[in-house]
Amino acid sequence: MKTEKNILIAFLLNLFFSVFEFIGGIFTGSVAILSDAVHDFGDAAVIGVSYFLEKKSKHKPDEKYTYGYARFSVIGSAISTLILLVGSVMIIYSSVGRMIEPREINYNGMIIFAVVGVCVNFLSAFFTRDGGSLNQKAVNLHMLEDLLGWVVVLVGAVVMRFTDFAILDPLMSIGVALFILMHAIRNLKVLFEIFLEKTPQGIDVNEIVEHLLKLDGVLGVHHVHIRSFDGYNNYATMHIVTNGDFHTVKEKVREELHEHGICHATLELETEDEHCREEHCHTEIHAHPHHHHHHH
Repeated sequence: MKTEKNILIAFLLNLFFSVFEFIGGIFTGSVAILSDAVHDFGDAAVIGVSYFLEKKSKHKPDEKYTYGYARFSVIGSAISTLILLVGSVMIIYSSVGRMIEPREINYNGMIIFAVVGVCVNFLSAFFTRDGGSLNQKAVNLHMLEDLLGWVVVLVGAVVMRFTDFAILDPLMSIGVALFILMHAIRNLKVLFEIFLEKTPQGIDVNEIVEHLLKLDGVLGVHHVHIRSFDGYNNYATMHIVTNGDFHTVKEKVREELHEHGICHATLELETEDEHCREEHCHTEIHAHPHHHHHHH
């Protein structure tokens, strides 16, 4: 598979490169280069994890994981996000230290490292540019961010070389760190929403119910639950009251759900006279009907 091979190339490039950067950061005394090293290492981790767990998450459901393996890629994302969070906090900490007490920086060395950084990241951005999957698009985005980070460091290094404005180094570094931090927090929010079974993005439950009620033979819809496994694949379960032919109604409902981005649905059909005990959650899509009955 082409995408997987490209992801692997990008992973190895980034991994070796981030090690090279750590050495570079220590050698030149530049904390901006060190912070880029953390950024790149984080990206290598993200890519590595998404590469291995992406493969895993493609497995078909089996009796051990009846819902399939899609969440593996989510866990991968969580691990790499945490690595980045810790990394960026460490960078901010060391940069502030540098601002209080500036150190000697080898500007020429810094410029050389930055030039190599720009080249390497240009290559990995180039390798991953045409990705099909969302994961690949994410990887490409990381590569472009890295490229940008290096361009900034290069410009900064050149400026410092000629002005000796050393505080620019920790400033750039904090910039990179805040950038990583923002991304990481945004990522975590999405991950939490997936694990909390929040209604997936772009899905409006009320609108879906309205559309379903317009279908021929659909008299009522209740017990609607919609979740996402991995942020891309949505899954719904619901009860449908109908006076039509079950088979036809099911087909229609599935089609309608498909149009709303739900690829997998489990439907329970009921006739009018079969009063579902939870009938009253017709109106209360937002309430939790589960608490009112079978307690008496």
